[in-house]
Amino acid sequence: MYYITILMIKNVNQISEQAFLLDFGNEITKEINQNVLNTFYYISKKMRKDNFLGLKNCVPSYNKLLIHFHPSKKNKDELFNFINSIKISHVHSKNNVEELEIPVCYDEEFALDIQNVSKKTKINEDTIIKSHLSTKFFVYMIGFMPGLPFMGDLETNLSVSRLTTPRLRVPSGSVGIVEKFCVIYPNESPGGWNIIGRTPIKLFFKNKKKPTLFNPGSQIKIRLISKKEFFELQKKYE
Repeated sequence: MYYITILMIKNVNQISEQAFLLDFGNEITKEINQNVLNTFYYISKKMRKDNFLGLKNCVPSYNKLLIHFHPSKKNKDELFNFINSIKISHVHSKNNVEELEIPVCYDEEFALDIQNVSKKTKINEDTIIKSHLSTKFFVYMIGFMPGLPFMGDLETNLSVSRLTTPRLRVPSGSVGIVEKFCVIYPNESPGGWNIIGRTPIKLFFKNKKKPTLFNPGSQIKIRLISKKEFFELQKKYE
């Protein structure tokens, strides 16, 4: 372990010959995640310079930042010194926060688990939908599969655990909730989140320069659409 003197970074672990893990704490909060993202953007900007300290890649999560570098003793020591030299004043928040509106249909055909969520929370379905629509979501990270946003924070009264038995197939665009988090599945896949709706838009474009619709730090607002509107919008992405 390398010992770090920056207050926002708790410690730095070398987890392989070519990777450091920056630890910002154990809690999952917007404040901690914003520190992770600010540091991520700061280091990424440095990384775009020609072979800066052998940096290869940065991957942010809720409260950690993974840094890959070309393995060499010189790179490792210089990179650690660089990390230890980062000051809070260096890692400003991005001035332009990306805000996106995502259309979601909560029709029973798409809301596979909303009845179960209603039973568990003792909240009627209409109130669940209204609460979900009123939440201004924050994208903590992109993960699990390409383009999948981990978003928070749901109201605590909507907190539910994962499904006891995960589905083998969750349709693309499905909106799922677990605890205080919400995800949108970019592709059909297995999954154990509680599905309460679906969006017709695509989240991942493998052939585009920017393949994901969301970025860590994006703010998301959900817009209610009817089943008819769902299928009309879906045609545009076929």
